[in-house]
Amino acid sequence: MSDAMDAQSYRGSGRALLPELDELHRILDEAGSALAVDRLCEIGPERLPVYAIALGTSVPEGAAIAFVGGVHGLERIGAQVVIAYLRSLVSRLRWDDTLHQQLASVRLLFVPLVNPGGFVLHTRANPNGIDLMRNAPVDAIEKVPFMVGGQRLSRNLPWYRGAAASPMEPEAEALCGAIRRELLGHRFSIAVDCHSGFGIADRIWFPFAHTRAPIPHLAEMHALMEILDQTYSHHRYVFEPQSLQYLTHGDLWDYLYLESITHAERIFLPLTLEMGSWLWVKKNFRQAFSRDGIFNPLIGHRQQRVLRRHLFWFEFMTRAASSFQRWLPTGAERDAHQRRALARWYEGSRS
Repeated sequence: MSDAMDAQSYRGSGRALLPELDELHRILDEAGSALAVDRLCEIGPERLPVYAIALGTSVPEGAAIAFVGGVHGLERIGAQVVIAYLRSLVSRLRWDDTLHQQLASVRLLFVPLVNPGGFVLHTRANPNGIDLMRNAPVDAIEKVPFMVGGQRLSRNLPWYRGAAASPMEPEAEALCGAIRRELLGHRFSIAVDCHSGFGIADRIWFPFAHTRAPIPHLAEMHALMEILDQTYSHHRYVFEPQSLQYLTHGDLWDYLYLESITHAERIFLPLTLEMGSWLWVKKNFRQAFSRDGIFNPLIGHRQQRVLRRHLFWFEFMTRAASSFQRWLPTGAERDAHQRRALARWYEGSRS
């Protein structure tokens, strides 16, 4: 059965059950064989699919980058910006020689809708009541904030991790499996996971979330931040370790990063885009009375502005991945980045 036919099974009374999935099926149908599509798993009685969509080189010596969205069912804007970037790329495949040249040196992976069940139910958690970003088998070394850092008290409370020693949820396991297959075998890779709901500023977070200790690739993170600052001097992203804000149990990107560093010859840099949704609430306070409004821009022109605003950064990240050998620091330059990163993010931090 084709993806286009599958899309029809999610329509009821002339209305899409999940508009983001409907849009994704339209893109897949238009792209045809230009994309490699893997149905990672199916969720619930509706058999809602979790897709991994790839294009570009699969040569291990090349680079890879993943764009992930929809981990939390209330944060629809994260999935929407990832789908918007995928649509842009598919449209460019028809005419853009520069894009085709770029794809000869980089693998692009999209997992735009990790938690379709949560989207349908309008819940942060998946249909089992589990927060997928607290579900990995990683325990924080230091104290986490009560509840927010992940809890095992009840699935009826937010930020539930799941029962101790239980397997990861199928959506979380599917995402981790796709990252392993498509990214971790490459010499260099980046993941961009899109969320919303924290503060007014748009933040780019990197691990760790389970400890305030610096990651082994701190110098590389600082070098990436520096080329972003140099290329787009007026950007408004706050680039920082997540640990500067709060710690959590069960972070999926900590889990995958810790796995990746067992291969010293490879570099994996996971990032989270945390879109500052409090600004949308500030501009339209009525959004504070809606669960969707706390995490998403509800007015049409603001949603379009958000979808446009992050595409330049996605394109920058794709170019940074494909050109990693030009900016990754080595030797004395790497040592200098390490010192500047420690001074910027860790000196005087909380013990």
